[in-house]
Amino acid sequence: MQIQFPRILIGAFRGGAGKTLVSLGLLAAWRSAGKDLAVFKKGPDYIDAAWLASAAMISCYNLDTYLMGEEGVLRSFAARSEGTDLAVVEGNRGLFDGMNVEGRHSSAALAKLLGLSVFLVVDCTKSTRTIAALLKGCQVLDEEVEIQGAILNRVGTRRQESVIRASIEKYCDIPVLGAVPRADEIQLYERHLGLFPAQEHGAVDETIDAIRGLIEAHVNIDSLWDVAERHASRLPSAGNGERDEAGEVVTAGPPRFSGIRVGVVRDKAFHFYYPENIDALRDLGAEIVEVDASSDPALPDVDALYVGGGFPETQAKVLAANRSFRESLHGAVEGGLPVYAECGGAIYLGKGMEWQGRFYPLVDIFPIVYRFHERPQGHGYTLLQVEEENAFFPKGTPLKGHEFHYAAMAHCREEAVRFACRVERGYGFDGSREGLCYKNAYATFSHLHALGEAHWADSFLRRAATRISGYS
Repeated sequence: MQIQFPRILIGAFRGGAGKTLVSLGLLAAWRSAGKDLAVFKKGPDYIDAAWLASAAMISCYNLDTYLMGEEGVLRSFAARSEGTDLAVVEGNRGLFDGMNVEGRHSSAALAKLLGLSVFLVVDCTKSTRTIAALLKGCQVLDEEVEIQGAILNRVGTRRQESVIRASIEKYCDIPVLGAVPRADEIQLYERHLGLFPAQEHGAVDETIDAIRGLIEAHVNIDSLWDVAERHASRLPSAGNGERDEAGEVVTAGPPRFSGIRVGVVRDKAFHFYYPENIDALRDLGAEIVEVDASSDPALPDVDALYVGGGFPETQAKVLAANRSFRESLHGAVEGGLPVYAECGGAIYLGKGMEWQGRFYPLVDIFPIVYRFHERPQGHGYTLLQVEEENAFFPKGTPLKGHEFHYAAMAHCREEAVRFACRVERGYGFDGSREGLCYKNAYATFSHLHALGEAHWADSFLRRAATRISGYS
């Protein structure tokens, strides 16, 4: 059954134009007005998603057709949006920027798939009438993308605003719904992956309140809502779930892994997790146990451990100082504990890391020392092919993911390491190898999404189950 509700995408000509600032302000304003929202971030992004979740005070979910497939995106979007007043999606990069000349997997492609009304945030720095030309170009490039309005950002003067407004309304025939001045006093901060993580910011609530005030003062929020409502359309139908070989819908049975305790390391160093990955573990019956690698004296009693990505380098001193935790984790891996570690988590399982001229010892499962560079060593979508035995993935399995890391192997005892995967797209550990393996531990720079790699949670918990009596 098709559903109809207003849904919007906040896009821009390029990254850094102010999409997140505007999205945060809109979400905070609508949340304070009692609106029932669904919130999404386009693309494989953790940092913006955490900020959006803080502004809306609900979980923010990712939408990415490369990682999840079109049907996975449709199902997730419909399930989390149905019954809400409005679904808000923040785009990524430029509206039409994708994997190829046709803009595959772009924000525009997502907008067409989901029938989103697009509102473009325009950086007005040193520009006037040219902005109308850029907007017109977006309208003409793909007329199926429904651009319904513009929000001006970093406006310098009233005259500049007046010329831009008149030009857009004359040549583009869409409304200008706001004009936001420069707001250098609002400090979101930036680091090499983009915005400063909400987990490390220290003044999230105050910053979001300031952004809300800025947007409420300079954007016609009610008009934007009205435009979104007027252009609401029916959401295209997705498939009705997974089907068996006979084509019958597979219905969910009772959780198969009830009672399995999965530790999830969540602290200032490790906080990059897709909510769907945690949901997938819970849906199969797992109990999630929060773990703090910086302050817990030892690894708690768990049957498996998930160490996500993050910024271990910024917490290097604290992580290295917590020797008792590192030693307990080392002993658990040696004892066969299933451990799945992504990006920052993979670094944490290494011998150590070199950061700002100093060496910091880590868990020392894999005999690798990592060094951080000024430029990304791996950035973008990944495609891996499993070629060797490992704890979680059968040989021959293709794995789609995403990587963004400034770290690379500086020292590696080659005779003591084993990789499970060949890199077909991306960089991985050295341009050709991925998936470090040791006993039941698996470390990777490639982040997987549970809605795209639906076997991941099952394989992870199955490995844990084999170590517990009563499971087969």
